[in-house]
Amino acid sequence: MIATLGGDARITIDVAFALDLKMPEQPIDRSFVIGTAGHIDHGKSTLVKALTGTDPDRLAEEKARGMTIDLGFAWLRTPEGRSVSIVDVPGHERFIKNMLAGVGGIDAALLVIAADEGPMPQTDEHLAILDLLQVKTGIVVLAKADLVDADWLELVADEVRQRVAGTVLADAPLVSVSATTGIGLQDLLTEIDAMLATVPPRDVGSKPRLPIDRVFTVQGFGTVVTGTLIGGDLAVGQSLTVMPRGLSTRVRGLQTHARQVERAQPGSRVATNVAGLDVADLRRGDVLTPNGVLRPSQRVDARLRLLPNSPVALEQNDQVDFFTGATELPGWLTLLDRERFEPGETGWVQIRFREPLAVLSGDRFIVRRPSPSLTIGGGEIVDPDPIRHRRFRPEVLDALETMAAGSPDEIVLQTLDNSPAVVKSLRERLPSALSPVQIDAALEQLVAEGDLLVLTGGDDGPGVKTPRSTDAVIASTAWSDLSAHISALLQEFHAAAPLRRGMPKEELKSRLRIPGPPKLFEDVLRFAARQRLIADDGSTVRLAEFRITLSDARRMAADKFLTALRANPFAPPSPDEHGIDGDTLGALVDLGEVVKVADGVVYDPAAYARIEEAVVDLLDRSGAITIAGYRDHFQSSRKYAQATLEYLDQRRITRRVGDERVRYTGVGAGRRAGGNE
Repeated sequence: MIATLGGDARITIDVAFALDLKMPEQPIDRSFVIGTAGHIDHGKSTLVKALTGTDPDRLAEEKARGMTIDLGFAWLRTPEGRSVSIVDVPGHERFIKNMLAGVGGIDAALLVIAADEGPMPQTDEHLAILDLLQVKTGIVVLAKADLVDADWLELVADEVRQRVAGTVLADAPLVSVSATTGIGLQDLLTEIDAMLATVPPRDVGSKPRLPIDRVFTVQGFGTVVTGTLIGGDLAVGQSLTVMPRGLSTRVRGLQTHARQVERAQPGSRVATNVAGLDVADLRRGDVLTPNGVLRPSQRVDARLRLLPNSPVALEQNDQVDFFTGATELPGWLTLLDRERFEPGETGWVQIRFREPLAVLSGDRFIVRRPSPSLTIGGGEIVDPDPIRHRRFRPEVLDALETMAAGSPDEIVLQTLDNSPAVVKSLRERLPSALSPVQIDAALEQLVAEGDLLVLTGGDDGPGVKTPRSTDAVIASTAWSDLSAHISALLQEFHAAAPLRRGMPKEELKSRLRIPGPPKLFEDVLRFAARQRLIADDGSTVRLAEFRITLSDARRMAADKFLTALRANPFAPPSPDEHGIDGDTLGALVDLGEVVKVADGVVYDPAAYARIEEAVVDLLDRSGAITIAGYRDHFQSSRKYAQATLEYLDQRRITRRVGDERVRYTGVGAGRRAGGNE
């Protein structure tokens, strides 16, 4: 099947997308992906063709020059029936970047070395890349074995064993083959079966990702992308997001190993027909994933290993070329634990990017020197979206060590980072290496042991409640700090404003600066109230034990004022007439000793209740009341009538219609004598 890529370039589609689009869906077993590695002209593509019958060199230029330039793909079924995709990579040093785009998701590697030449520069560089990516399963293939005698072959084999010692392929089997004569091919297939039998199952959790390594169009079907699926299944009809740019799309069709499927499994080469996107919208390095799995970031925290044979050391703010999955970006280094990164050293770095990328904790990466281009190191991402760190901070380094090597419960606590979080968002921030089952077990264990507190819900104690996805949680040590901070803020407020009921809620929210959605702040307040730390009065928050207390002088003046209010219940004196200042009046309102309906108009609570009841009775009998009618009924003045009726409007007891008031019958109607709210 031939399809057009952009202009006049022609490519062969590795999974023959649309060739058998009308075939009925066939069941498909577990798939594996093997990548080749090795120096240019050592026979990688010829070997793949001999094993599969497919020439992985798909570009006309590749065929004309006899040299692999970009990624090639083929497929085989092993003697024991295993379904295997093969990613063939270029061996020339100029095309290492293309090689890196193809080896990120492989299960195993075939390190191909020509027997007549032995290990060469790109043999070593490709081996270093496999080691840095921790591709722990592989076979060393001595190709072109028909060109040398047995003694030479043994000499080359000894040299190869020395080269792979101390790497992930140190114990890999070594097989001699000739793609031309067929010698050793059956032995190689047998070793491939034995090798794949040891490959652990792929994670089939809730974080499927398809790093895109090719984008093209198929006439009649539109845009198609290919990649190696990791982290979970993809299904036809599923809505997906192209990260890191956030483009929305939908899966129109899926193929793997020349089969149309309804669901693609992790660990397989997948071609995805995407809806609503053109070739120009997509590029190598984008990632197809369900919404919410990834979020764009412009920095990562990582453990970096610099190769012992790196020709350069690294210093603060040095630039590197960064590769992960099919992504390639320039990055700048912040050295977190040393002044200078020497060859052979391993340490902590924060890598900064000018463009966003989308990765997860646990993703492996490679760094190369930009010019002259050369692989110098690599490692593992520990935090895919960290804050900016200052260098040489012990607490930062301790946190990174815990995230890198801790148990699931330790990683959960570390990821919380002393702040409350909603469980759903916490799950998204956890390393992809943690399965949903491990996360659930860790959460349950932490709650049972009292190390994690559930902020939402009722009064369930430790060990009783397993957090749900919508629950808010916080580490118990973090709660101790946060509750002490809340207490200190409120104590400070009460000391400065002893006659106010409490701190305005919005002021407390601003000062606490709890990250995340507004729900988290409310969950914190509700939990603090259940812990009897605070009292939430609606618009204000106070310490639970705080009570407004008037000084002797203020209490004496207040009592005289209250006596005057009771003596004139419907035409009470104003606070100013009795020397009641604003602080004292506010305290009396908060204490419920007066009802303030307007500036200068304050009632005794019992008198206000009688007014409200009388107005309702009048409305029930006559249907309406005017300011004049109120004035006449209560033998007061227009000042009191207007202020009180407007207050009743605010409380939704009455509703103004022209110059009259009628009973309010809308939502919230009928709230009766309760004073100020």
